[in-house]
Amino acid sequence: MSGVDIKVADTAGFCFGVSRAVKIAEQTAADKGGCRTLGPLIHNEKEIRRLSALGAKPTDRPEDADKTLIIRSHGVAKSVYDRIERLGIEYVDATCPFVSRIHRTVSNAEGCVIIAGDKDHPEVVGIVGHCPDRDKVFIASTEEELIGALDKAKSISQNALTLVAQTTFNSAKWKSFQSIAKKHYTNIRIFDTICSATAERQAEAEQLAAKSILMIVVGGKNSSNTQKLVQICQKHCPVLFIQQGGDIDKAAVRNMLAGSSGGTVGITAGASTPAYLIKEVHNIMSEIIKDEDIDFMAEVDKTFKKVYIGNRVKAVVVAVNNNEAVVDLGTKHSGYIPADELSQNPNDKPEDVVKVGDEIDAIVTSINDAEGVVMLSKKKVDSVLGVEKMAKAMEENETVEGDVTAVVKGGIIVAANGTRVFIPASQTGVPRDGKLETLLKTKVRFKVIEVTEARGRVVGSIRLVKKEEREAARAAFWENIEVGQKFTGEVKSIESYGVFVDLGGVDGMVHSSELTWSRIKHPKEIVSIGDKLDVFVKSFDPDKKRVSLGCKKDEDNPWLKFEQQFAEGDVIEAKIVSITPFGAFAQIIPGVDGLIHISQVAAERVNNVAQVLSVGDVVKVKIVEINSESNRVSLSIRALLEEKPAEEDAPAEAAPAEEAPAEEVKPKRTRKKAAPVEEAPAEEAPAEAAPAEEAPAEEVKPKRTRKKAAPVEEAPAEEAPAEEAAEAPAAEAAPAEDTPTE
Repeated sequence: MSGVDIKVADTAGFCFGVSRAVKIAEQTAADKGGCRTLGPLIHNEKEIRRLSALGAKPTDRPEDADKTLIIRSHGVAKSVYDRIERLGIEYVDATCPFVSRIHRTVSNAEGCVIIAGDKDHPEVVGIVGHCPDRDKVFIASTEEELIGALDKAKSISQNALTLVAQTTFNSAKWKSFQSIAKKHYTNIRIFDTICSATAERQAEAEQLAAKSILMIVVGGKNSSNTQKLVQICQKHCPVLFIQQGGDIDKAAVRNMLAGSSGGTVGITAGASTPAYLIKEVHNIMSEIIKDEDIDFMAEVDKTFKKVYIGNRVKAVVVAVNNNEAVVDLGTKHSGYIPADELSQNPNDKPEDVVKVGDEIDAIVTSINDAEGVVMLSKKKVDSVLGVEKMAKAMEENETVEGDVTAVVKGGIIVAANGTRVFIPASQTGVPRDGKLETLLKTKVRFKVIEVTEARGRVVGSIRLVKKEEREAARAAFWENIEVGQKFTGEVKSIESYGVFVDLGGVDGMVHSSELTWSRIKHPKEIVSIGDKLDVFVKSFDPDKKRVSLGCKKDEDNPWLKFEQQFAEGDVIEAKIVSITPFGAFAQIIPGVDGLIHISQVAAERVNNVAQVLSVGDVVKVKIVEINSESNRVSLSIRALLEEKPAEEDAPAEAAPAEEAPAEEVKPKRTRKKAAPVEEAPAEEAPAEAAPAEEAPAEEVKPKRTRKKAAPVEEAPAEEAPAEEAAEAPAAEAAPAEDTPTE
């Protein structure tokens, strides 16, 4: 069938969301010893069987999940999440980030919601389950249904309407939907939620179908996006819709291509079709096309095998031991492949590489006709084929997996696809001060960045894979982040103002004040680089790519413990933790300090707190005020001193002596401790004091001072004659504060 070639669409196969879900299921099954998917993970029966064999088996009800539950890429309704959590089932959410974005959009929508899509599709069912009011939700798959939905929405709400689309909705039809919606409903919010990969796949399928004589569409019969590919391609050429290579009717395909003078057979596949199924279809189609051009002389020539050094031959493994593999070449010779010629990985044992009955390619390295022995090498063939595979992997930007077999100068050697790959130290992802030996005998994933087929040289990069994974993680992170969301992250760096934590591709910052309820001078006091921290999202800015995190738990709040134990008026012991110009801070309990203001440090005036108190002192204080709004406590030492019994005030309050009649002498009580009073002889009375006969008692009105009176040396005799004043004891003198100063 000359002139017919095969073209596989670049966008055929797994999309990001499906690929992510499959990897999650594979990893969970491996880590947990099996898992359950809520419904078929993807729309592909063969892939479902493969995943089931790995331990990821589907179940229809969360209640039936006896192991970790995987929520598939289509997503589920909010009520399903609630039921899973209510049942206490451990689950992993593999919902496509693009679908999760639609869930958030409709859950915040006001008024009515119209969903462009298939009402029975699991993705649409899940979207409906996130809408606040089911009575205001309409689904449209045709333009007529859309117009009807718009009219119903208008009758319910004139103010708000939201329009979204199923991620796999036909992109051309979506444009028409948007145009119609804008004409019928002016106040409408339209969200373009079709997955970009879906739109690209549909556009490429249409372009390929337009120039093909036959299109083969591979995918599940109940896959919405695959059915749309079939509809698009049918407008341009005949279409063969299959689920796997085994579904191809070779005779029918030959009839369809009969009489064709040449052209292209196009192959595309839905988002749920794995790469190995696409390759299987490609190989079968290649066989069909080549069957009609068999070279019979060449087939006859194949029966006369010639063996010579450097010859590439087919061999069947007939025996395997610890040192070699014995193969049948179909000639009189016995073939042997030494263990070190079976694989590029020196750690592989012969039984790990080949098994009895395997048909392999090998290159003849030496011949001993006398003994009838041929020595061969499998790894040389693998190396040549591996270089070709690596070149293809580089063109398609595929990620390759291999085993680190050696550490060499400047990098490491990885065995992958039967060939040696050199990864420079700068591309390993190991820090400069790190040791490359930590990678030895481990599996690594890398990108191919250089291939020299003539020399068989392949160069790879682990760092590019990590970068790609970080970017994918960042995209998923920003799609799903919510305030209050919890993470366990690794401390990446520490600054005086806070700590930066890796949340999985994105760094968030925990401010120093959010690290702990206790007072700290620097975050290094409680965390170190590499520590794991349980944090939650306080706020985030997707535009500036900033995330503010919290670490403190409400149940550990020391203020709550303080309020439960203490009240205003309590007398407690507290430890001085810092001295300031305006007072001292004392720790009541760890995490709660109270302020002793400078005016409350002592009974008398204090100019320098440090002269009275020192850090580390344990003092008895009274709680005079608790401010719950600002979490502040005021303490006082002075209040305790003033509450002591004023025994020293008794002399100032004693009754006057017999010589001074009570009704004539009325001293006033001082507010502070009276100054000591010395006996004043009558002859030393001040000149201003009038004699008794000239100054009646009722005319004498001594003034009260506002401050503490200075010691009085001379007391006026008031009404008493000079002789009586001399005989009066000092205790009968008027208090110092009631005595006029000179």
